[in-house]
Amino acid sequence: VQLVESGGGSVQAGGSLRLSCESSRYTSCMGWFRQAPGKEREGVVTIYDGDFTTYYTDDVKGRFTISKDIAKNTLYLHMNSLKPEDTAMYYCASSLPPCSKLVASGYKYWGQGTQVTVS
Repeated sequence: VQLVESGGGSVQAGGSLRLSCESSRYTSCMGWFRQAPGKEREGVVTIYDGDFTTYYTDDVKGRFTISKDIAKNTLYLHMNSLKPEDTAMYYCASSLPPCSKLVASGYKYWGQGTQVTVS
């Protein structure tokens, strides 16, 4: 499975971005993770197609929304009200069930990442 992220960039605090992740193959467990310099990779949000269950980390609830276009094998992350602490490299990840909620080690396939910088 190949994952290709896009949509990152530099925005001012309060701004919005939409990240995209195109997958070469369908997988039912997908998610977004992020890693800031000097910090461990953390789960942002994950989704399971079986029942469209989503798990968000508390820091982004109410601001970020995950969505998926199954026909296009593309995952999205809509980010609103961005804060400087959201600055990180954002990674798309996928796996086969059972789906890990927000634990990076539970995902087998990873993209190269897209940088998000909020100032």
